[in-house]
Amino acid sequence: MPLLDPFGLRRVVSPAGALPQGAEKVDPTLPLADDEMEIEVDHLNVDAASFRQIEREAGPDERAIARRIREIVETRGKMHNPVTGSGGILIGRVAKLGPAHPANATLEVGDRVATLVSLSLTPLELHEITKVHVHSERVDVKGRAILFASGVYAPLPEDLPETLALAVLDVCGAPALVARIAQPGQTVLVIGAGKSGALACAAAKERVGPEGRVLALDLKLDQPTRLCEGGLADLALAADATRPVDVLVAVRSTTGGRMCDLVVNCASVPRTELASILSARDGGEVLFFSMATSFTAAALGAEGLGRDVRLTIGNGYVQGHAEMALSLVRRLPALRALFEQRIRG
Repeated sequence: MPLLDPFGLRRVVSPAGALPQGAEKVDPTLPLADDEMEIEVDHLNVDAASFRQIEREAGPDERAIARRIREIVETRGKMHNPVTGSGGILIGRVAKLGPAHPANATLEVGDRVATLVSLSLTPLELHEITKVHVHSERVDVKGRAILFASGVYAPLPEDLPETLALAVLDVCGAPALVARIAQPGQTVLVIGAGKSGALACAAAKERVGPEGRVLALDLKLDQPTRLCEGGLADLALAADATRPVDVLVAVRSTTGGRMCDLVVNCASVPRTELASILSARDGGEVLFFSMATSFTAAALGAEGLGRDVRLTIGNGYVQGHAEMALSLVRRLPALRALFEQRIRG
């Protein structure tokens, strides 16, 4: 019987004893193990925090961004941003299935899939980057990736365009967690009105019901306003989330000083922890779904501000999260329109 390795430990190059996500380097070139899946990769959806950091470092030129992505993958054997620590997801076609991989029960060679585990742990080789879509954080590539037996994936839905499905699946953990945490009648603030923010607002709006309120905040009013116009949020706020006092003033004024029961941080930039904490009422909760979050800044910031709030780190995997997010996009035309606009740039 073959020795199985569901977490991919054999592919870790350094440091010894690390899991692939925490490894400095993994080896994507090893022969396929009996419990691994090989994917012919077409698209990477780099998570927003990682992509925007690369854009700030390399500049807005697509070729410079592509070079930096290639450098990271060649150095680390995976798309694991060394600054943000985050990755994204990919879409591709099943190229090979090891005989002991659990997907043998549901997939066949040639099926189209999206991985729902981070690129920060997924062994990856890039043969070519053909296009960088700066506005939507999508990268068209030719490459090869390995999915371990423990890796979560989703077959691509037949009723939605691949680019739309990829954009939704990239952030599908956000609405599932919001739906789990939010309660009817609550006031929910979502910081960041991008892809994950839009899904979080939609999930919150359904969960809090007619007696609750959903506030959408971003640096500029245009995106939060579109969420309100589409019935996905109740009030649009414009503030710089890296300036916590500005956000505190805006939220205090809007809520009559009561503040928010739940704050969902979907910002794609760092240093937004304190704005999130100050926006929550005593006894409230802050859900950090931003990969730019610093645990140190959040924990010490809450302590230093004397705020008794629950701090929750978002887990990108929640049972049923993919289907829930896709269902929201299918049911809510305004939400689908927002994603389609983001894809088009």
